[in-house]
Amino acid sequence: MRCFLLLFMLQATACSHPESFPTGKVIDTVACKADPSQTYALYIPPGNNGAVIYCFDAHGAGVLPLNNYKTLADKYGYILVGSNNSKNGNDWGTTENIWQALEKDTRARLHIDTSHVYALGFSGGAKVAGYVALNHPGIKAVIVNGAGLPDGTPPADFPFTYTTLAGEGDLNLTDLLGYHMALNKTNTKHHLIPYNGKHEWAPATAMDIAFAGIKADEGAAPPDFMARSRTRMEMDVQSNQFLKAETECRLLLSYMPNDNFFKNQLDIILSNPAYKTQSQEQMAVLVKEQNTKAAYNANLGTQDTAYWPKTIRSLNAGAQLPSFEGAMNQRLLAYLSLMFYSVSNHYIASHTDDVARHFVDLYELADPTNSEAYYFSAILYARAGDAAHAETALQQAVNNGFKDKVRYEQQPEFAHIKESVKLHF
Repeated sequence: MRCFLLLFMLQATACSHPESFPTGKVIDTVACKADPSQTYALYIPPGNNGAVIYCFDAHGAGVLPLNNYKTLADKYGYILVGSNNSKNGNDWGTTENIWQALEKDTRARLHIDTSHVYALGFSGGAKVAGYVALNHPGIKAVIVNGAGLPDGTPPADFPFTYTTLAGEGDLNLTDLLGYHMALNKTNTKHHLIPYNGKHEWAPATAMDIAFAGIKADEGAAPPDFMARSRTRMEMDVQSNQFLKAETECRLLLSYMPNDNFFKNQLDIILSNPAYKTQSQEQMAVLVKEQNTKAAYNANLGTQDTAYWPKTIRSLNAGAQLPSFEGAMNQRLLAYLSLMFYSVSNHYIASHTDDVARHFVDLYELADPTNSEAYYFSAILYARAGDAAHAETALQQAVNNGFKDKVRYEQQPEFAHIKESVKLHF
């Protein structure tokens, strides 16, 4: 009997050995053994120690964050896993199934240190990362980029650290700032990392701070962690960007609350008259932004055909300004993009195609690199029997990042043109 048990244990141990995936190479697609319809991208850095970050893109592009941050994975030793199934539009039941398949397969096939498991997501993927951590104990840190936890999640004492990356031109910036401030009233350890950008995956320079911050929260900050923060803060002061210098001080103190140098620097910055002036200017811009959004909503159905093109041109010009207003104009452009998306989607769904065409054209004008605008346009062209323009619009969607072949193949409007359309995904 004892021999049988020993043999069983040896067999179980052998079956649990991790598979030999190549290191230092991004693998676009790994199919889950129990359900091959569930796939993920994988990056294993050389010399990893089993720490893993599960990544969730808003559009199911699992390989995107891996390509963006593989150098950081090498630097800090994190395995990166990117779901190819998690995307906007999934309900939470679907999300749960995706996570169950992803976790089960990676734990069976990779060497994972279960005490160092983290979740990262962008936009709708940020909500997925938050959902996973809220519903599955064992996630030690959550990094959200461009959005926060699932809608309706109140600030609380979470069992994970919470890091927010927010582009200064991101339409969700004010919501992200508000939630970060609300967490100040909880015991959740939380951090805010702003960067110069819009609603998109953060640049590697910003994500570097978040990845290093995971280690800082665990008491193993990289040797240069504080020095790099000090350099950024001093550069902000030298360039008279006192609000950024304040944010840098508060960021470091969120990791190391007892650091006297940064406490003193923060006091000096807050007492500077220039800081107070800049703070007032920023508040005035935020008020203007809210009022402008209200005006846009009021003018959504305007009959003035020149109103929206003129507004979008003005925002594009203003977005280039190196000021609070420049970032505000970027956020307002993103707000119009979302507004035109919602209205276009509504009218396409109700087959009010003439009205839909008007708003889709505005969508393209406000956000010319958004693949969804061209996909909507292709649907309307296909409905009108214009296969040539539908194909052109579809290829523009692909050129701007559209990769959802399943959605394209199931779109009823494209049933009669798929044979003639040759898309280059």
